[in-house]
Amino acid sequence: MKEIIDYLDEIIPNPKCELNYNKDYELLIATMLSAQTTDKRVNEVTAILFKKYDTLSKLREANLEDIINIIKPIGTYNKKAKNIIEIANKLKEKNDIVPNDRKFLESLPGVGRKTTNVVLSNIYNVACIAVDTHVHRVSIRLGIANKNDDVNITEKKLYKKFKGYDLCRLHHQLVLFGRYYCKAINPKCENCKLKNICKKEG
Repeated sequence: MKEIIDYLDEIIPNPKCELNYNKDYELLIATMLSAQTTDKRVNEVTAILFKKYDTLSKLREANLEDIINIIKPIGTYNKKAKNIIEIANKLKEKNDIVPNDRKFLESLPGVGRKTTNVVLSNIYNVACIAVDTHVHRVSIRLGIANKNDDVNITEKKLYKKFKGYDLCRLHHQLVLFGRYYCKAINPKCENCKLKNICKKEG
């Protein structure tokens, strides 16, 4: 595990979330929107969304069709637009603050464990790893998880293997490593210092 950490520190020394946000609820909504799309595309639509609706009260009063039109480029926009307004309404219960409360966050529409982990890690520095498609792929290739493991099992294995390490930092490094180096198609294996432990086939 130290070999993995050392290499990630070398190639990704300053990891950070690539979703753009200025307020806690903006990260929550942006992460919810990022399901089955790219952070780049989410950033394009949230730049418009959060400029036009710059408070939760404005989002609560937003016209659904207008939200749909703004977020249309990211796909599954009908459901996600409804989620945005409902999340804004639910946060009223918490005085418009995204709480350090896993149970509450996971009860929000469109917000599961992965989104909750992203929010808690970035806003409250809670030691957790959000297992997205990149983290899952990298974990399997590095022999941390098995092909038939689901994301929850992979998450538990990551916690066990990297106990004592900065999991918030590691989470971002694994995402970025999978996004830009250990890619699904055409991974940059040639110069990778982890290829000796990689289980990638072909």
